[in-house]
Amino acid sequence: MDEIKDSYLTISAPAECAMRERSSKFLSYAYPVKSEEQIKEILDTLHKQYYDATHHCYAWRLGPNGEHFRANDDGEPSGTAGKPILGQLVSKEITDCLVVVVRYFGGTKLGVSGLIQAYREAAADVLDQADIIELTVDTVVRVDFSYMVMNDVMRIIKDESPKVVEQSFDNLCTITLAIRKSKAEQLLGKLSKVSGATLEVLENEL
Repeated sequence: MDEIKDSYLTISAPAECAMRERSSKFLSYAYPVKSEEQIKEILDTLHKQYYDATHHCYAWRLGPNGEHFRANDDGEPSGTAGKPILGQLVSKEITDCLVVVVRYFGGTKLGVSGLIQAYREAAADVLDQADIIELTVDTVVRVDFSYMVMNDVMRIIKDESPKVVEQSFDNLCTITLAIRKSKAEQLLGKLSKVSGATLEVLENEL
């Protein structure tokens, strides 16, 4: 049986740095992101802030496994900017992250290999500056049960240690739990054996 991958690396906060390469100036930025809409807003802001820059090249990855991604050369020769930026995200196994490298052309052409090296280095530098953190992929489950079986439910929660997201105790009790994906099956199995309890898996990431 394959091991369930339920954690991933991302960055905790934006980071930035700058470098020069043969009179061209490279400003690199890394942002934690969760959606393409958020990415578009950041790119729009940077375009306004650095409206006079020659290029705004970027790459991003989204999803616990980096399954959604994009690289953009923004006018640089194909494969010389976005791809090496994306390569740094992949090699460092970082996802839910956008890296943008803003270039001011200084008058000296770098050539294809020079551009690849410069954009790779700019992306690597800013990711080295960033605070890299590990997050878990959680399964979120809602449990409805009668007051009569509360002790049974709470005993399972104590044993399995899921995070209690919210709870409401009345004639019908409801509790919403989040637990690492790799431990979810065991929790669900135990709760399903409680008489009268109903389970609903809400989402696979909190």
